[in-house]
Amino acid sequence: MEQRNVIWAVVLSLLVIIGFQYLAPPAPQPTKQTQPGPNQQPAETIAPAFLYKNREEAMAKTGVRIPVASPKLTGSISLTGARFDDLTLVNYRETVDPNSSSIHLLQPVGLKDSYFVEFGWVSTDKTVMMPKSDTVWQTTDQRLEIGKPLHLTWENGQGVEFQLIFSIDENYLLKVDQQVVNRSVQPLTLFPYSRIVRSGTPTIGGFFILHEGLIGVANDELKEIDYSDIQETRQQVFNTRGGWAGITDKYWLVALIPNQQEQVKSSYSFFASKPGQPEMYQVDYLLPAVNIEASSGKANSQLHLVAGAKEVALLDKYAENLGIPLFDRAVDFGWFYFLTRPIFLVLKMIYDWIGNFGIAILLLTVFIKLLLYPLANKSYRSMARLKEVAPEMSKIRERFGQDRQKMNQEMIALYRREKLNPAAGCLPILIQIPVFFALYKVLFVTIEMRHAPFFAWIQDLSAPDPTSILNLFGLLPWVVPSDSFLAFMNIGIWPILMGITMYIQQRLNPTPPDPIQAKIFKFLPIIFTFMLAHFSAGLVIYWTWNNLLSIIQQRLIMRSVAKKPVRKASKPAS
Repeated sequence: MEQRNVIWAVVLSLLVIIGFQYLAPPAPQPTKQTQPGPNQQPAETIAPAFLYKNREEAMAKTGVRIPVASPKLTGSISLTGARFDDLTLVNYRETVDPNSSSIHLLQPVGLKDSYFVEFGWVSTDKTVMMPKSDTVWQTTDQRLEIGKPLHLTWENGQGVEFQLIFSIDENYLLKVDQQVVNRSVQPLTLFPYSRIVRSGTPTIGGFFILHEGLIGVANDELKEIDYSDIQETRQQVFNTRGGWAGITDKYWLVALIPNQQEQVKSSYSFFASKPGQPEMYQVDYLLPAVNIEASSGKANSQLHLVAGAKEVALLDKYAENLGIPLFDRAVDFGWFYFLTRPIFLVLKMIYDWIGNFGIAILLLTVFIKLLLYPLANKSYRSMARLKEVAPEMSKIRERFGQDRQKMNQEMIALYRREKLNPAAGCLPILIQIPVFFALYKVLFVTIEMRHAPFFAWIQDLSAPDPTSILNLFGLLPWVVPSDSFLAFMNIGIWPILMGITMYIQQRLNPTPPDPIQAKIFKFLPIIFTFMLAHFSAGLVIYWTWNNLLSIIQQRLIMRSVAKKPVRKASKPAS
């Protein structure tokens, strides 16, 4: 019975590991579709014409640009359409190589992967000339930077002047003031709107535990819509007071955030293009109508744009300062948010003190071990006692092997005499499962772990161990092809160390009397070694270090357990 419980615990942990990494089906790729329509208003949409071969050509041919400069963002705004379509993240690169390209978050119109943000107004009066996507705005400012807003103006020739005022902070937040001055003789009713447009479906990992696609919060409820899902419905509209909406990648976010203090009733919409045309997705916010009197009447509407890396502390800061609900959920901490986020915060706190996330993982493991010491101590003592009485248990099985009812009765009597809990051996494994999964989530989804080095050859804790036993850990000048059948055999140094520590720990546990069970347990370290070889190096380091601490703890406990004489089982009834 006790070995059956342990096996079930191990099988459960295997299912957790396999299920979220290997068996999770990739998200179905969308079919070719057309450009989305407007959000229940006559707002135009840019035709998805792919005109340019590369980013440089698009930048050169999309009109006059005003530079954007801040400590974390660089790029430019196109005066054609007053469009944010060129933003680069200064502190993040494509690979761990410091000379690799910086991350280009927003891309100009005319590219297959164009990605941009626009702001404007909608009028119910079709005779009023409104700014469009090809409208060329005017400015006397030279650049947009901290403390120096950018003022854009456009006059429609009918006495109506439209103004856009952009401000930027030292991180990824832009404030947008949309103003209208009506000098005409007719009153106006206008609807301020903003939108994010993305061409093409980005390459995503397709992991079940990670959401990439359209995201928002309506009436304090998180909305996550995959690219494939929005292609089926083509449109989803949410009415809300406050909230936010945008497009999220694994590490990056572009989000529209209306003024949360006003709490006016607004709506945001998710769109996908029609089947058979180039793919395009749109997220737009439509604010309530503003009435502008004739002869110098004015109206003003404010919102914020966040475009950058999903740094948890920064999202928390914006959420607090602007009153944004559930803004930290842009980082996909998942269903176990109550466990995943605290583990991340503890890791980050240790990192701020130590300066190395690898060391932070080791110290976190020690902290968890100390926290769970009383439970683990009781469990290991029980396992040590089980190992002592294993010979007596084998005798009972031999004596009553044909009478299972009698055998179980004798086993229970033995457990009671020796005050043993046969299920106690499962506890160390069961305790590790939620911690293991939460740490896996943290390493997988938080940008703070991206390209975070440990020591020596581990320069990215969020990526697998780059060494390989197939090329003798780098001694042979050969790189194992990632798309070959040998990739499964591509085992690094840390996974091998993990397998060795798991084997040593297994030897300290009672040997299952059943030969089949014994063989299964003997192969578990090998199975785990191959499985975890392709997981994040940080996770393998955690598992190895956790095994090592468990071995030390278990050895000390086994030595301290007094060797009590084991009572013999009662004689069988005649």
